[in-house]
Amino acid sequence: MTMTIINDQEFSQFQKLIYQLAGINLSPAKKALVGGRLAKRLTKHSLGSYGDYFKLLTGGRNTDELQVAVDLLTTNETYFFREPKHFDFLRDKVLSGHKPGCKFRVWSAACSSGEEPYSVAMVLADHLGDGPWEVVASDICTRVLDKARTGHYPMDRIDGISREHLSRYCLKGVSSQENTLLVDKKLRSRVNFMQVNLNQSLPALGEFDLIFLRNVMIYFDQETKRQIVQRMLPLLKRGGHFLIGHSESLHGVVDTLHPLAPSIYRKP
Repeated sequence: MTMTIINDQEFSQFQKLIYQLAGINLSPAKKALVGGRLAKRLTKHSLGSYGDYFKLLTGGRNTDELQVAVDLLTTNETYFFREPKHFDFLRDKVLSGHKPGCKFRVWSAACSSGEEPYSVAMVLADHLGDGPWEVVASDICTRVLDKARTGHYPMDRIDGISREHLSRYCLKGVSSQENTLLVDKKLRSRVNFMQVNLNQSLPALGEFDLIFLRNVMIYFDQETKRQIVQRMLPLLKRGGHFLIGHSESLHGVVDTLHPLAPSIYRKP
């Protein structure tokens, strides 16, 4: 069986589609990745070309398949306690000044398969215990959200988790679940996963003390970044903190946040 190759015109169609739906810029270097990730969908629908698959997606009759394509093209890598300085900042600077008994809310705004919000939840559980706190975790991709809700991960994903956190908040798999871990049910219950497309008007999520928007803006152009951050800022409390990835910048994106350190901002 010969493998179908995605051509430049077809790739351009998918570039425009994913930009329109999710605000994500796929560079020409991603052409092979797009072809590879969508190849199984052509087989599933017995289609002879990526152009035929594009017609299926845009014909207006197959919204489920459109979500599958978005899921496949927007998934990014994540891991526990990524960029640990942010978690040090949360623990040492933010939570140390938090009034006991006041509700503390965090939004992990591009949570992928859940490692980031569970890392946040571990730090909050350490310092706020059974007090009133919540993590809202959102992503555009329904497939990774389903995975995240289970809290079930292979052991090779746990490098960033300290031994203390592993023993306190994770269960080690045995027999058929060997070489996996499960995030404790009590901790999972504090994380509320939901689908949110940051490139559209946001649902009523309430106000947050801290927002993580990390390692997702690299996929957006400058205007899309501006629009997304402008949508999100009204949900950040005055005095709240906004964290982006270490390789990202808000330069030219927003001028109303006060920079405290690289990738860490405060809302006056």
